Amino acid sequence: MASKKAIYKNLTQLGGKTEIAASPDEAVLEKVANPHADVVYNVRFSCPEFTSLCPITGQPDFAHLVIDYVPGKFLLESKSLKLYLASFRNHGAFHEACTVEIARRIVKEVKPKWLRIGGYWYPRGGIPIDVFYQTGEMPKGVWIPCQDVPAYRGR
Repeated sequence: MASKKAIYKNLTQLGGKTEIAASPDEAVLEKVANPHADVVYNVRFSCPEFTSLCPITGQPDFAHLVIDYVPGKFLLESKSLKLYLASFRNHGAFHEACTVEIARRIVKEVKPKWLRIGGYWYPRGGIPIDVFYQTGEMPKGVWIPCQDVPAYRGR
C-alpha cells in the first residue's frame, strides 16, 4: 500500500482556497487511491443543498442529492465533489440532465464498481421531480441502506 502522503500528492483543491468553476465542464473532480481496495463497501454523499438553473426561465432549482458508490481502486475526494456540485449554480439544465450528468462524470473520473444517485428535486411549477440512476445491479455482500428521502410533502 502506498504511503498516506503519496496517495494525496496529486490533489490540487484540498487544503487551500479554491474557486468554484464557472461550469460543470470546467470543474475538476479529484480522486485518491483507495487504501481498502480489497474490501467491498459503500460510500454515501448526501448533498441537501444542490442548486442549478432552469434552462428556460433561468430560475433556480433545488435538490437533495444522495450519491452511493462502491469504490474500486479510487475514492472520490469530497472537496472536489463539493466544488463540482457548486459549479451547477449557474448551469442551466433540466433535473434529469443534471442528475444523470453528475453520475456519469463520477463514473468517468473514479470508475467505481457501482454507483447510484437519487436526485430529489423540489417542486417546479408545483410538480416535484425525482430522478434515479444506477450503473447496474447492486453488488452482493455490501450493505447499501435505503436513501430514505421521503416523497415530497413539503420535505
